Parts: sequence; structure tokens; C-alpha cells
Amino acid sequence: MNQELKQAIEAKQIAYSPYSNFEVGAILKCKNGNIYRGCNIENNGIQSICAERTAFAKALSEGEREFESITVVGSEKGKDIDEECLPCGYCRQFISEFVDKEFKIITYDGKEIKEYKIDELLPHSFKLDK
Repeated sequence: MNQELKQAIEAKQIAYSPYSNFEVGAILKCKNGNIYRGCNIENNGIQSICAERTAFAKALSEGEREFESITVVGSEKGKDIDEECLPCGYCRQFISEFVDKEFKIITYDGKEIKEYKIDELLPHSFKLDK
């Protein structure tokens, strides 16, 4: 098990998910080697934030702009990881704004580590002309 995966599992354990009872942890690795941790944070409304966007918001607010990968894990509260946890559609679109085609999304289902490129998960992202 690699270091980012271990850290994502640790991040999952501090998630605030009293409504879904589904905890998600994410580790965002920048091209310069810096690491940013995120967990899902729910509230009693529609303003919840996913672990992936939490990690990106932390990195972006610190001036990071070049990203290598994000490792994402999730499970029901208090349970071991037993299913692959991929970024939701909102997160995929959000991530696509800040990464190149080589950016990797890494997941773990309790047995196997899987790796995807952003274009595999979001082949037709929405882009406004700049």
C-alpha cells in the first residue's frame, strides 16, 4: 500500500458525514511533491463538499497550480474499504478545470488499486472559452 493511499484512509476517518454515514478521504499530490488532504464535509442542506474538492480548495488557496494525482477512498462509517470510490460528476468537472490529460485518479476497493486518467472518467468536460 503506497503512502498516498494510507494518508487517504486516514483522511477518510476524519470526515464529517452525519447524514449519509459515508466517509471519503482524498490525497491530492502536486507535481512539486506537495500533498493536500481532504475529507467530505456534509451539512443539513445542499452545501456539502466532497473530499476531492476539499483537497483542491486547500491546494489552490495555497497557490498550487500543477497537479499529478488524487487518491480517493470511501466506505460506510466505521467500515473497512470494500468498494471503489470514484469522484462524483460535480468533482470530475471541477477537477478538469485544473489538471492536464496526464492527471491520475487513483482508487482502492480493499483489494486492488486502480488508476484512471481524467479523460476516462470525464471524456467530454464542459469548457468555457477563455
